Amino acid sequence: MKTHWQILVVDDEEVMCESLAAWLREDGYLVDTASSGREAVDKASRRDYAIYFVDLKMPGGMDGIETMMQIRRRQPEASIIIITAYATVDTAITAMKEGAQEYIVKPCNPEEISLLVSRIIKVKNLQRENTILRKKLSRQYCVHDVISKNARMHAILALAHEISSLRSTVLIQGESGTGKEMVARAIHNSGERAAKPFVAVSCAALAETLLESELFGHEKGSFTGATQQKAGKFEMADGGTIFLDEIGDISPKLQVDLLRVLQERSFYRVGGSEEVRVDVRVIAATHVNLQQAVAEGKFRDDLFYRLNVIEIRIPPLRERREDIPLLANHFMERLSHELGKDVGEISEGALKLLMDYNWPGNVRELENAVERAMVTCRGRGLTEEDFSFLAQNGSNGKSWSAPAGMTLQEMEKLLIASTIQRTGGNIKEAATVLGIDRSTLYEKIKRYEIPR
Repeated sequence: MKTHWQILVVDDEEVMCESLAAWLREDGYLVDTASSGREAVDKASRRDYAIYFVDLKMPGGMDGIETMMQIRRRQPEASIIIITAYATVDTAITAMKEGAQEYIVKPCNPEEISLLVSRIIKVKNLQRENTILRKKLSRQYCVHDVISKNARMHAILALAHEISSLRSTVLIQGESGTGKEMVARAIHNSGERAAKPFVAVSCAALAETLLESELFGHEKGSFTGATQQKAGKFEMADGGTIFLDEIGDISPKLQVDLLRVLQERSFYRVGGSEEVRVDVRVIAATHVNLQQAVAEGKFRDDLFYRLNVIEIRIPPLRERREDIPLLANHFMERLSHELGKDVGEISEGALKLLMDYNWPGNVRELENAVERAMVTCRGRGLTEEDFSFLAQNGSNGKSWSAPAGMTLQEMEKLLIASTIQRTGGNIKEAATVLGIDRSTLYEKIKRYEIPR
């Protein structure tokens, strides 16, 4: 975005200064002006401008060359363009030797100025992207995109590396938004299957018949609308890994079908009679307590034992609060580039608010909160005020226990209702915080008769 990069025009001629600034503003840039070298250096000490247009001849004891040198001492990465009405070979050579990126002669051509600035901005965007990529590669606490300094998370990542080349099924359990898919990807990317497909499927997002076709594919004519044969996700993942998210939500029939795949490594497409064999590593995830679901008769015990060969339990964010500053800064760095906003700091007050908040939506909710704060902030850093919506939610770090006699359904209804209230009735945001699909949330709202 153009507004991400700011420009300072420095010229003692008011008409020239304002006209050049006006041209640049018409192109969409944020432009300030200075009428002397000293004013320009003072402004440069208070704000990082990406590009400086500096007049060579200025009164007051500080010409364009001296102004440029002082600016460069403060901002080595700044692009400085010298402009003058008195062009000579000597002055051009001096300007370039002292670090000027360009040397242009008055009167300035608006089209040439636009092209010049556009070219400089493209280079700066590429440099910024490269810097972000280098930081990602060298980040101390980042392993396969999982960012943590928590001992339990490090043990999980060590286990992920140990089991990465096995074909054994893995069951990842944890609350919504804790990063179950990222851990699954870490397992896949650490092992021999890394070059093969990683296929993720949300089992909660589709109805039984659609999910069956999605997983196993279908034959032409097997149902209305099946105009051609379609490969399922298991076939697409052949040789690699299939990640079955929210496995606790699948129907009894699909539980039987999945059990056969895990036992036989084969299946039939919907409407098909030909057996399809695959070599797939299965990683399943759920926020549901599957042991309890088995005890209640809602989940097959034989399928549970097949899935639970290697079990990983991811702790919620409130149990690894030391990761909150790391994650918040990571999200700020990435979103600063994506949103085109130069926001790079977070105040102590804001950080304390984040540390005290209970994060029912875990890492996903933290990411959403940082993005919301960055979108609405007015400065170059995030303050406690930018996160005031969290304080208004009334959630803090204190532990909570369910009232005696409350059923699981009543707890779910209470959680959904409070989340919808916290998000101001925004169903998309509420679904994201809860870690479920919007269609699933709509069904639960209807079932529990929750007002929106």
